[in-house]
Amino acid sequence: MKVFQRVADEGSFAAAARALDLSPAAVTRLVSDLERHLGTRLLQRTTRRIALTEAGDHYLTRLRAILAELEEAEIAASASSRELRGVLHIVTTPVLASYFLAPRVAAWSRRHPRVVLDITADAMPQNRVEEFDLTFLIEEENFDANLVARPLMHGEWILCASPDYLARAGTPREPQDLREHSYLRHQRRPSGRRLRLLPEGGAGEAVEVDVRVTLQSQHSDVLHRAALDGAGVALLSRLLTAPQIATGDLVQVLPDWMGGRYTLFGAMPSRQLVPARTHAFLEFLREPFEQPRGLLRRVAV
Repeated sequence: MKVFQRVADEGSFAAAARALDLSPAAVTRLVSDLERHLGTRLLQRTTRRIALTEAGDHYLTRLRAILAELEEAEIAASASSRELRGVLHIVTTPVLASYFLAPRVAAWSRRHPRVVLDITADAMPQNRVEEFDLTFLIEEENFDANLVARPLMHGEWILCASPDYLARAGTPREPQDLREHSYLRHQRRPSGRRLRLLPEGGAGEAVEVDVRVTLQSQHSDVLHRAALDGAGVALLSRLLTAPQIATGDLVQVLPDWMGGRYTLFGAMPSRQLVPARTHAFLEFLREPFEQPRGLLRRVAV
């Protein structure tokens, strides 16, 4: 059953064999044995790819919960040590994977060396919550979805640009100065060429500025990378830009203004049978990280 789940997750017998340190022949045999035992085909095989059959899809959905519970039972039974162990399967956006999770891996591994972090980057992780132990999402303040989600941190969208870009194009002193600058726009934000800004702290009137969009993308990591490389001014997460601002690779533009607030959520497929390593990782992320003080407000939950 574990081998079948890994084949479905990896998308091929060869990849599953490498992940499980088995031969491809052994993986193929074990899946075939399972299909014979169940009396139904779970995977549709072609020369180019494999796909779940309808029976395989239903079986895998039930199987994930069963294997997760079995793994926790095995860990509890091997009680010679209270050390956390196992694999923590995580999905999040590429920008959160690169700029939020990856910098914390070393500290986590020192504390829990027997827990492996398996991180998948997906532009739409909210569609895959049921497949992973943890899903990390950045959403606006009014986010309301039918998810088991724990708020971890609050933050703001701030305007950023590289020092090289500002040396070439000049530094905006007030919102209307942005009309003369290259703007890197996120497609999830309101359409058009008008940028809405709020006073830092939230007190006061919002302003709208006509901007000259030179790049737009639905992927935050594209805008983040382009801003670092001097392509223009972008509205980015304060959480994810804090390290680059601290080192001088990015500069906060118009620090008296922001683009709004957001919350970082950790979503889980269920409130029941949550592994101890999942709880431990969520608490670990809430601890202070090496960032300038005052950039994040942790949520007391």
